[in-house]
Amino acid sequence: MVLAMLILASAGSAAFIAAAPFVLGAVGFTSGGIVAGSVAAKMMGTAAAASGGGVAAGSMVALLQSAGAAGLSAAASTAVGVGGALVGAAIAR
Repeated sequence: MVLAMLILASAGSAAFIAAAPFVLGAVGFTSGGIVAGSVAAKMMGTAAAASGGGVAAGSMVALLQSAGAAGLSAAASTAVGVGGALVGAAIAR
C-alpha cells in the first residue's frame, strides 16, 4: 500500500508539472499574451473590473499570465508538483 502510494504520488507530481504549460495555453495564458475570447480573457476582464480598470500586479491573473509567458518558476513548479502528488496519493487510498 505504501509503495503504491509513493509511486502514484510521484507519477501525479510529474504529470501535473508536465501538463501545466499545456493547460495554461489551453485556457488562454500564452507567451504572446492573453488570447481574446478565452477563459483567461474572461478572468482578466473580471479582475480588471474588480480593481477599477487594471489587473493588479501579483493577482492570480497576473501570476498565471507570467507562467504562461515565461514558464513556471521553481516555486510554482513545486506547488504544482505537490498538488499532483496529493492527487496521486489520494487515488492510491
